[in-house]
Amino acid sequence: MVATNPETIGAESARNWRDWWSLNQRKVVPYLFITPTLAIFLVFVLFPIAYSAVISFFKWNGISEPEFSGLKNYLRLLEDPIFWTSLQNTVNFTLGVVPLSMAFGLLAALGLNRPQLPGRAVLRAIYFLPFVISAVATATTAGWIFGDTFGVLNKMLVELGLKKVQWLTNRHTAMMTVVIVTIWVRLGFCMLIYLAGLQSIPPDLVEAARVDGASRWQQFRHITFPLLKPTTFLLIVLNIIYSFEVFDLVFVLTNGGPGYATTVLTVFIYNSAFQTQRVGYASAIGIVFMAIIMTITLIQWRISNEGGRIS
Repeated sequence: MVATNPETIGAESARNWRDWWSLNQRKVVPYLFITPTLAIFLVFVLFPIAYSAVISFFKWNGISEPEFSGLKNYLRLLEDPIFWTSLQNTVNFTLGVVPLSMAFGLLAALGLNRPQLPGRAVLRAIYFLPFVISAVATATTAGWIFGDTFGVLNKMLVELGLKKVQWLTNRHTAMMTVVIVTIWVRLGFCMLIYLAGLQSIPPDLVEAARVDGASRWQQFRHITFPLLKPTTFLLIVLNIIYSFEVFDLVFVLTNGGPGYATTVLTVFIYNSAFQTQRVGYASAIGIVFMAIIMTITLIQWRISNEGGRIS
């Protein structure tokens, strides 16, 4: 029988570990880097989604024992007029915000991309500031501007001899006001992305077109805008997703009112879960909402791939 020395066994184990690490370091290190992010994703994203999917099959107020109800929440959702109104409001909000914010962002980027413009850095920061500060702070500031009684804009209208406008309490103007505030916030983001795209365009192309006698509009139409196609598509995808997920601006400004004039899907989900305490029903809406977002993303991804193959 051979006697074993603990020190020899320890040294052999350490040597084997070093040999294994030297052989597998490149394979293991990437997983070590992504482990914290993966853990956060599992705990704060994947688990809540899975939990909501399970709760969507229950009748639950968030306090008492959940009661299994099968597909009743989903069937109720299909017959709920408020859900369809919220979905329509979300689509209208997206159709109003996405094209206008991108158009104004492109105009701002074109103006701020001129080398001879004084104070370009300060102007870029001013445009981008509403996007980086808290959305609650932005919405509160917008409330001071568009307030019905003490709003700055209404005081200016009164000084000019005009009537006050119920910007946030009239069902015909509330959504328009929310769209205007969102465009104000989103403009700086679109400007920044377009500015990066403009600065990646080779200046030799624009200079050659200028030498050939092309006007500024012709340069923009035939050179600048076609080369901004990938940037434009990226902004379309991001803006549609951001618009469907809007919550804080609408919640602070109108809380979905007046009536249901500005109730988007995210506000409807929040109200269903925390005001009427229909957690199971709100979870069902959230699952359907996630399916809508995924469908839109897949369609855009498919269009992007087909566009890439065509080009």
